Amino acid sequence: MNLTLTNFFGLLGGLLVLAFVANRFSHKTRVPDVIVLLGSGIVLGPVLHWIDADRFPAIIRGVGMLALILILFAAGLELDIRRSLKQFMAGTALAVLSYGLTLVSVAYFCMRALHMHKMPALLVAASLACMSGSIILPILDQLNLRRDLKTTLVIEASLGDGLGALGVGVLVGLVSGGGIAPHKSGGAILGGVFALFLFRFLIGLVIALVAGFLWVRLLPHVSDKKFWQVLTFAAVLIVYSVTHALGGSDLFAVMVFGATLTSLLDPQNSLQTFGFDILTTGQSDQIHSFHSELAFLVRSFFFVLLGAMIEFSGLKKQVLPSLGILGVFFVARVISVSCSRIVWRGTSPRERELACLLIPRGLITAVLTLEVVQAMPVDLDSLPSLTFALILLTNALVLLATIRAQALSVDSTAEPTVPSVPTS
Repeated sequence: MNLTLTNFFGLLGGLLVLAFVANRFSHKTRVPDVIVLLGSGIVLGPVLHWIDADRFPAIIRGVGMLALILILFAAGLELDIRRSLKQFMAGTALAVLSYGLTLVSVAYFCMRALHMHKMPALLVAASLACMSGSIILPILDQLNLRRDLKTTLVIEASLGDGLGALGVGVLVGLVSGGGIAPHKSGGAILGGVFALFLFRFLIGLVIALVAGFLWVRLLPHVSDKKFWQVLTFAAVLIVYSVTHALGGSDLFAVMVFGATLTSLLDPQNSLQTFGFDILTTGQSDQIHSFHSELAFLVRSFFFVLLGAMIEFSGLKKQVLPSLGILGVFFVARVISVSCSRIVWRGTSPRERELACLLIPRGLITAVLTLEVVQAMPVDLDSLPSLTFALILLTNALVLLATIRAQALSVDSTAEPTVPSVPTS
């Protein structure tokens, strides 16, 4: 098909309708809508050749990064630390342990089984190790689980994207900045990673906290104006850009910025005692709704484009490596869930089984993969096909997890539920 401007608009409208239908289908069947969107991209790209994704790789990266920024900000808005302090430590411990152990295990597998050098293996592992909050959060919202269990998993999913972005950002910074050559010793790489990790973490944290406080002070003065939600979107992009320019973790800062707004906009916070104005509950919800719908739009478009850029020949070559890495994912997850029981008490075997199966890869994985490939295009040219296969395999596990989770359903009137999670 000749993709004229008119055809492009028609195709875009059709994709948005498809994304909406896929989202509703996901609610009824709990099949992740990512699978439908990726499949549609395959049909439009490699099968029908209506979309040639190779013609605009920069656009795909840009769309994916924008979607990730919006989803991380929305995830930060869900992190009401004050109201979920009991589960915050459990969720944080599970997120850090799971990401760290998976990263180390996948890197070792890549070096031993796939014969990669240290730095390429670490880059692959860092991009694949984090689970996708954009898939887990809507799934958890649909499951009728025990409140403490759901809150812990929501916190872990919200932190997971930020950890992945921070880890990949550090390693890409080492490669692109010339701090460490790809074939240096493991000790030199580890030392450089830790130093840069701490630096980027602190820079991003400070900028996000300061920006969050300033924006909360400003919002009451603009919230009565038309299109005021757009200003918050602008603030998110500015926080991302400033943090990146100063060498901090930009995506992590976006998530912390959202969490700061949630904590400071809470009607029960202490700002009112100092004479500060804050938004009403309805206005705070508008911020969440606006950014969730933006994320839905951009995210849907990205996954279709990602499916369109897949090559079947490359996908066939990655079947065995993807199955091997999937096994590494599962083993690392089982160990992480078992070890985190020190702080994550009171879980049943069926609940731990759910946590072990709920390990999808999605938007964060795809975006970070594109960042990693750009950093080392020669060594990692096969990574997109490997990532695509893992997204499909891990989302199949999500379907199994939701079926198994039916035995964990609780009476919704017996205890309060966690706040609703956006489905974008």
